[in-house]
Amino acid sequence: MASDNIQYKDRLFTFIFGSEENKAWTLSLYNAVNHTDYTDPSAIEITTIREIMYMGMHNDVSILCYDNMDLFEQQSTFNPNTPLRMMQYAGNLYEKYIKQRRLNKYSSKLLQLPTPRLIAFYNGTLKEPDELILKLSDSFPKGSDSDIEVSVLMLNINYGKNQKLMEACKPLMEYSWLVAKIRNIKKNNDENAIISAIDQAISEMPDNFLIKQFLETHKAEVKGMLLEEYKETEVMELFREEGREEGQLNMLFNLAGKKLITVEQAAEEAGMTVDEFIEKMKVA
Repeated sequence: MASDNIQYKDRLFTFIFGSEENKAWTLSLYNAVNHTDYTDPSAIEITTIREIMYMGMHNDVSILCYDNMDLFEQQSTFNPNTPLRMMQYAGNLYEKYIKQRRLNKYSSKLLQLPTPRLIAFYNGTLKEPDELILKLSDSFPKGSDSDIEVSVLMLNINYGKNQKLMEACKPLMEYSWLVAKIRNIKKNNDENAIISAIDQAISEMPDNFLIKQFLETHKAEVKGMLLEEYKETEVMELFREEGREEGQLNMLFNLAGKKLITVEQAAEEAGMTVDEFIEKMKVA
């Protein structure tokens, strides 16, 4: 069982595809979604900003590869506001990129920036298509003429979906297999049931799977991450089932008070600053 004293803030997806240890797998995923055939993992620079996290979906992996900046997010609950969060996160990454390279935004010389590519990997239980384009403009009033557009490609990575993508990236197929296996084995969302399902799924994973040894070596971390993911998904589903705005706000107060989510996450979801949220929470 995962220790109560350890916080697993990363997702398993990030652990597999966003670490220095597994850059070859990151490159495989990059090639699969960009239709490239690069072979040098050292070309990958992992640029994920670890401290940024949004309720219901973490910003899992961001990388620089040659002239591209790819943002990858894994989500187990469908969220139509992904373009807004991706835009905000990309802004943070560009700011980091500019500072690290000491570029001048106010120069008369045109800056050369990496091309952004925004991908959401969906493996929730809703029946979503293999591919779906989510656009920021979908949030704007109908018929409005906007100067800003952000498009995110959502790829369904549930096992059996997007076969060509899975064939192009074997570690992604194996990750998809693992999630499906755990989902099929576990009888409920009780912590012991989840842990038992994780153990059984890793044990039954074919020996030729690239990620098997990695998962076995880091089994404690894997269990902790997956437990956090299931807890977060359960909390988000409960939140979304609650009806009206006032009820949702009270639920956010309750969730933050019980430390099931952070105050920062609750304030973000409520559309408030942290200070505003804390003040309202005091008088609730």
